[in-house]
Amino acid sequence: MLGKAKKSDDDGILACWQRFKSAGDQAAREALIVHYAPLVKYVANRIAATLPATVERQDLISYGIFGLIDAIEKFEPERGIRFETYALARIKGAILDGLRAMDWVPYLLRQKARELEEAYASIEARTGRPATDEEVCQVLGLTKKQFYNLLRKASAACLVSLDDLLQGDKHGDNKTRLLDWIEDSSSPDPIAFLELKEQQRILAEAINRLPEKEKTVIALYYYEGLTLKEIGRVLGVSESRVSQLHTRAILRMRGYLNRKRKKLS
Repeated sequence: MLGKAKKSDDDGILACWQRFKSAGDQAAREALIVHYAPLVKYVANRIAATLPATVERQDLISYGIFGLIDAIEKFEPERGIRFETYALARIKGAILDGLRAMDWVPYLLRQKARELEEAYASIEARTGRPATDEEVCQVLGLTKKQFYNLLRKASAACLVSLDDLLQGDKHGDNKTRLLDWIEDSSSPDPIAFLELKEQQRILAEAINRLPEKEKTVIALYYYEGLTLKEIGRVLGVSESRVSQLHTRAILRMRGYLNRKRKKLS
């Protein structure tokens, strides 16, 4: 009985897609929004877990709904891509764009996060290996306590999508995302395909250079969809420790990717 109900639901959603895409049926569009709305709550909850309590979760959901609607309107079922995969990136991007527009991270904190990023980049360019906490403290003239305090605060400025790291520039002005590069199979563009593959290779390179624990956090958070608390249980460490590892990983990756961009430009 459950299998039949599931198949009936799937058939109903498929029919909604067909009615909306072929005839612009607005009732079908509304049904799709309601059906996929839990995706918005899922993404908003994951992002909220990394933000200060002053950021309202309902605001994140509101931004995410715009991303979901955009995804439904732009999705092309004939490309053979799962809608959930396409929508998750759009929803997350809309929430991040909304947070940036709010400018909820103080300018001074952004500046400090950039200094951390540049310290990691300069040390790792010079040594050819991941920078240690001691080396970063020495470059920035900080005590260990000051460094960990700054790292904790900087986690708010290190909220990103991996697509932002791949496609965006240093100041986050480039709004193009990885999924925007998906080309219609009837008109392949080999140049765009090669550029995308190269960017994916560089991102994989940046991830592979991370220390093992940071690499694990990135994989579990961005690819497996675990929350920081869940990752903490997997690794046997506190949620705040996972947040530190995530922040370090993003700072290292940003520094590495910025160096690569400068070499290629």
